Amino acid sequence: MAKISKKRKEALSKIDRATMYSLADAASLVKEITSTKFDASVDLAVRLGVDPRKADQMVRGVVTLPHGTGKEVKVLALVTPDKESEAQEAGADFVGLDEYLQKIKDGWTDVDVIITMPSVMGKLGPLGRVLGPRGLMPNPKTGTVTMDVAKAVREIKAGKIDFKVDKTGIVHAAIGKVSFDADKILGNANELMQTLVKLKPASTKGTYIKSVSLSSTMSPSIPIEFKTV
Repeated sequence: MAKISKKRKEALSKIDRATMYSLADAASLVKEITSTKFDASVDLAVRLGVDPRKADQMVRGVVTLPHGTGKEVKVLALVTPDKESEAQEAGADFVGLDEYLQKIKDGWTDVDVIITMPSVMGKLGPLGRVLGPRGLMPNPKTGTVTMDVAKAVREIKAGKIDFKVDKTGIVHAAIGKVSFDADKILGNANELMQTLVKLKPASTKGTYIKSVSLSSTMSPSIPIEFKTV
């Protein structure tokens, strides 16, 4: 049996497993139970009553967190020359086309988000095996394939994230950093929860939101009474 570290024991002792916490209390508690030397991410996990194997129950969407993610997001804009200055002025870290397509073919994927245009998507098709597993393939549904490149770049830089239910029916999303004030963690969590509620598939039967928990990198999870959201 794995040995539990002293710090983890201390963190676990602060969580009452018989209690379902309000989201506001959990936002404060997650800061108390985090002891990492780095600025840990705060993650929200929501188990949904959907069957992801059915196309009409696949929950996927985007949300702009009001207080950002706390992470410096590196954006690559794969655009034609006439859109390059627009992307650069909006804050894209890397801008270009053919030279970056070749770099990706050679194994370079040191970016967090790729934004492109509909006319360029055909060139990205052959790179699906590289970009797909890393979650980097642009998708019109997440706003990363668009003619309004500047707007897409600004939104990503401001805290826009995309999420997707996994095969077990859970949505995992990083909603901030432990260094955030509890109110900011709460605000970001609320924004994601409200977005998930709006995305409830019409074909879903029974309980839609089954459980919610909040945690930070390497911390225990805090069970949340989602009716308080």
